Amino acid sequence: MKVTEPSRDTEGAGAPAGGEAAGDPCRPAFKRVLVKLSGEAFMDSRIGYGIDTATVRSVAEELVEVHALGIQLALVVGGGNIFRGGSESARGIDRATADYMGMLATVMNALALSDALEKEGVFTRVQTAITMQEVAEPHIRRRALRHLEKGRMVIFAGGTGNPYFSTDTAAALRALEIGADAILKATKVEGVYDRDPVKHPDATMFSTLTYLDVLNRELEVMDATAISLCMDNSLPIVVFNLFKRGNLRRLLLGEDVGTVVCYK
Repeated sequence: MKVTEPSRDTEGAGAPAGGEAAGDPCRPAFKRVLVKLSGEAFMDSRIGYGIDTATVRSVAEELVEVHALGIQLALVVGGGNIFRGGSESARGIDRATADYMGMLATVMNALALSDALEKEGVFTRVQTAITMQEVAEPHIRRRALRHLEKGRMVIFAGGTGNPYFSTDTAAALRALEIGADAILKATKVEGVYDRDPVKHPDATMFSTLTYLDVLNRELEVMDATAISLCMDNSLPIVVFNLFKRGNLRRLLLGEDVGTVVCYK
């Protein structure tokens, strides 16, 4: 299946590959995608804090499985499992300073994920928006593209490198820079619901939404800046449950998984 939306400059991106999802022009056949991982993808939910190596290893195994299909994978990681600039834990700290602390947390997660992936036999490169050359590459768009073309996974850390911008916005920005076919927003629920499915078992899941639906209903997909950036550049977002084994593979092979946010 091919995306019917307006084309973007996708330097370094090849033709779409993979299966087609019947009847839904918003679900592309993927050649290159960006997966957005929140901090919760790195922690043991029973503890609610820090990096759990078993959890990270499980996520890495899922990523390696789809990487073997020949799909180019880039990742943006959050840092909320360690520190979140706008959270209650940041009270009393200057907002800009707190956001920089959050950026450092994303680098810690990126290094943990890189280590887990390389132990599974996949070469990775960590690129940061803030320079720390002893542990990671600086973010250089053309270098990231070459890494992807050579079969390496690229992990983007440090957000956008600027305070007041979320890692969701960083994901939208990096996805557009590398010419990704879509952003895959990994969560612990099956997709986007009209209400919190944890508190409301009868909540209804959406199969597709428009960008304006998300903004007008204030649905918790990504923040408004990230949604607007995707809308302005016709970049689809797929929200799915990463923790359901095989979901990522099914999604990338074109099956109906999760909720798609796009132009209809």
